[in-house]
Amino acid sequence: MGADAARSTDGAAGRPAVRGGGASAADTVAADVRVAGPARPRAVEDVAMAAGVEGATTGRTTVDDLARLRAHDRRRATVVLGALGVLLAGLALAALSLGAVPLTPAQVVAALGGEGSTFVVTGLRLPRLALAVAVGASLGLSGALLQSVVRNPLASPDIVGLTGGASAAAVLAIAAGATGVAVDGAALVGAVGASVLVFTLSGRGVTGTRFVVVGVAVAFLAQGVLGYGLTRASLSEAEQAFFWLVGSVGSAPWGDVARVAVVLAGAAAVLAVGRRPLAALALDDDTARAIGGRPVATRVGAILVSSVLAAVAVAVAGPVAFVGFVSGPIARRLRGHGPALATAALVGAAVVVGADLLAQHGVPGTLRPPVGIVTGALGAPVLVWLLVRGERRKESPA
Repeated sequence: MGADAARSTDGAAGRPAVRGGGASAADTVAADVRVAGPARPRAVEDVAMAAGVEGATTGRTTVDDLARLRAHDRRRATVVLGALGVLLAGLALAALSLGAVPLTPAQVVAALGGEGSTFVVTGLRLPRLALAVAVGASLGLSGALLQSVVRNPLASPDIVGLTGGASAAAVLAIAAGATGVAVDGAALVGAVGASVLVFTLSGRGVTGTRFVVVGVAVAFLAQGVLGYGLTRASLSEAEQAFFWLVGSVGSAPWGDVARVAVVLAGAAAVLAVGRRPLAALALDDDTARAIGGRPVATRVGAILVSSVLAAVAVAVAGPVAFVGFVSGPIARRLRGHGPALATAALVGAAVVVGADLLAQHGVPGTLRPPVGIVTGALGAPVLVWLLVRGERRKESPA
């Protein structure tokens, strides 16, 4: 009799009843997915969204609630992405207009069409703008992806040593006499090597505080290696290596822009294909496995994609600090939930373009600091805010 009761069904749907009386909406929908199987596919994001639905968890009410939630989410995404696009377009117009030769918006449009000050706009300012957008989007996407899959807002390419590994490897290559593409390749190897080291030392699961702590240790190790490389470099090589200490988009050949853009497009395509497995990571690992996900394999693949994005960006622009770190929290706050990867990419692009504008035209005097110094100064308060907010949450009563 007890066995029969345990296997009783919930209404006409034929779903096994969830025992305990306190099952959440996510548990109910997950049970529905397990029984329905391939005949009744359900988007993983519906399971995650169902966890926030209050009230009835069966019947037409839940279906209507989920439909309303998804419609509201689509509207909010459209508004947020549109607003960020307008902001980025405004910053781009300012970047193309301001400088030693100020131009009006009409003159900028004419130059883009091949008339007027074409050399100033398309030869000098447009490559710098394009590199800032590509690098910012890559770092923003890399940071938001890493934070979402390891479930820690402090996880970002610069905090956990990915950009540090790229910089250290590049400086060692410069000290050894390498130039050009060889230095870029060394930066890529350094970033991927740092990610492998952090992954290996973090243990099974690759989540939580342990990943961040191990990453911070790897970042300090990379700083030590970078310092050693500087001591072995000549004066001219050390001057060249300065680029790898602060980050800059001032030197922007179109080949670098194309390289970052191709990698960014490839990463976006991979993430689009893997959208459902990534959405399952919003649940705990056991629930993700119950609905057919492979959380550890998905997490490892996502970390690899994040590492490649960060490595390519650092290879052409140096370690532009805190962009990957701040883009994710800002994007999640704008969207209200989820990893918000596309939003984070636009936020990262806007941050780098805005910081470069500030570095070029907002600093008094003749000083023109690299963009990495400005982003570092802007990102440090965000780090402090996240730490303080985390401590307040720990201290708040349950």
